Order: sequence, then C-alpha cells, then structure tokens
Amino acid sequence: MSRPLNGIQVVEMAGIGPGPHACMMLADLGAEVIRVLRPSEATEEHNAHTLRGRRRVVADLKDPADRDRVLDLIASADVLVEGFRPGVMERLGLGPGEAMARNPRLVFARMTGWGQHGPYAAMAGHDINYISITGALHAIGTGESPVPPLNLVGDYGGGSMLLVNGVLAALVQRATTGEGQVVDAAMVDGASVLLAGILELRPDRTWNDTRSNNLLDGAAPFYRTYRCSDGGFMAVGAIEPQFYALVVSGLGLDADLLPDRDDPASWPELTTVLAEAFDAQPRSHWESVFDGTDACVTPVLDFEEAVTHPHVAARGSLTRDAAGFVTAGSVWRDPGD
Repeated sequence: MSRPLNGIQVVEMAGIGPGPHACMMLADLGAEVIRVLRPSEATEEHNAHTLRGRRRVVADLKDPADRDRVLDLIASADVLVEGFRPGVMERLGLGPGEAMARNPRLVFARMTGWGQHGPYAAMAGHDINYISITGALHAIGTGESPVPPLNLVGDYGGGSMLLVNGVLAALVQRATTGEGQVVDAAMVDGASVLLAGILELRPDRTWNDTRSNNLLDGAAPFYRTYRCSDGGFMAVGAIEPQFYALVVSGLGLDADLLPDRDDPASWPELTTVLAEAFDAQPRSHWESVFDGTDACVTPVLDFEEAVTHPHVAARGSLTRDAAGFVTAGSVWRDPGD
C-alpha cells in the first residue's frame, strides 16, 4: 500500500533533537527527505536511528554557490524543516522570504524551544528548561524534587510531534489554497498543549499542585509501580473500580479488609498493603497472574526486555537494527501487515 506522503519532498537542515526526529517520522510516512549537512558534519553517523530514510547533501551555507544550490533544492521541495535559533536562516539568505519567493507552495517548518518570538526566543535551552516554565516539570517527580521525564515531553512530545502535526495540517491546507505557509513549532507551546488534560482537572480540585499527591503522579495506590521480590517492578493502572477489583483478586487479598481506595487519606496505608503483596513474589509470577486480564497490570521492562515482549514484537513497536541494537519501529503500519 502506498505510504501517505509518497511524492512529498522534504529538505531538512541538519540539526539535533526534535527536528531529525520529526523528519524520521515524515520519512517513515513516505516522504523523500534530503538532509543538508555542513562540511564539518559530512561524516555523521548514517546508521543513527533517527536519521534513517534520508539522502544527504553537503553544503557550506556561507558559500554563495552552495547557498544557491540549497535554494534550488528548496525551490522544488514541498517542506523545509529547520531548527536553528530565530534569525539564523534569514542571515544565511534562506529565510521564509527568500525560500517562499522561489517556491510559494513551500511549507517552511521551524523547530525551536522557545519559538520565533517572546522574551526567551534568542536564549539557549534544553528540554528540561522548556518544560520547567510550563508547570510540567513541577508536576513530575517525588515529593522532594521534580524529576526530568527523560527528554520526552519537551523535545519529542511537545517538539517533533507538534512539528509533524503542523506540517501535515499545512499540506492539507495547501491542497485547497495552493499556497504554503510558515509553521512555528515551539517546544514550550507543545509541552503546554500536552498538559491540557491535567490542567482541566485543577478547577474542581481533582488535581492540586503538590507533587506526588494526585491521581496520576504516583500517589494513588492503584496508579503506580510496585517492587517485586526479585527487584523487578510491576506497573498498576487500575483506575476504574472493576479493574481494581481484579488487582485485589490477583494479589489474593480480601477487598472487605482493605482501606478505602476512594479516600486519599487512606492511600498511604493501602499502598503499604499492596506493596507487601507484590513484594512476596518475583515479577515473573505477577506477569503470569495478570497477563491477558483487564487488571491493567503490566511488567516494567528495560529496552532489551521490551523488544522481545510478544505485543511489542507483534506490532513492530520496537525492533533491532542490523547491528542488533534496539530501535524505534516505523510510525507507518501497512494495514495488510
């Protein structure tokens, strides 16, 4: 089956983080991605997982001849993706004005942490910084301190996913208007969008701003992880009463003797009871008890374990590359597979 972006050409200005990750997904969806590298980057690792599905062009963007060569690529492209600080592409003579004068149908997609405008626009930053000022980082971690959620929330959830969303929306609009547009994807914006579901819980006090004191932040005994006797962990997500009842049954506990799960004041006591039950057996035991049930209880796997999990393997969610290392599967799934 033809991939949805077959025939779409993307020019990617080489960078790191969410830009390449977004272009990986566009390539997975069938786009032809041309990655423009500086001469100093010409020996980059071609087998890097996020750089799959590319062909590469080396260009010194300060050389007028090379710059014109890149403009020629842009003139026939559908999408340009760049992740420089605001103003860099303009100074190189490759900004939206120059690029879209050559190609009015171009979707000019810009990926930054802070966005193209605002007091922090010209400042350096990383994922941890972008999510810190949105409230996201404050909400994640222990009662003692916030804990960075890897760089999944800012760079990838709020960054590359927002960029791909903007590119696809712009391509849909172009099909109607015939005109391209500038997509300003900022990680600080994307991280804020990801918070929508949590923020809507605050007005009725279903969520408060004290860390580790809420339904989804590890405080609830039915939505957290538990250590097993062998040091492994099980993840419990039994929010609904009927799922929670299956957890209690699987653990061999008497529901009538347990603290009230719906009373947050009882959560510490109930957590202790459940923790003791899980700690009585190795992870493999609990996997066999809860596998295939609606208890919403699953093992916490490391990457080497995850790639061999029957469901992950069946979906191709994770795979191994030619060297045997674990890599992310393609976002494209042929319906016939």
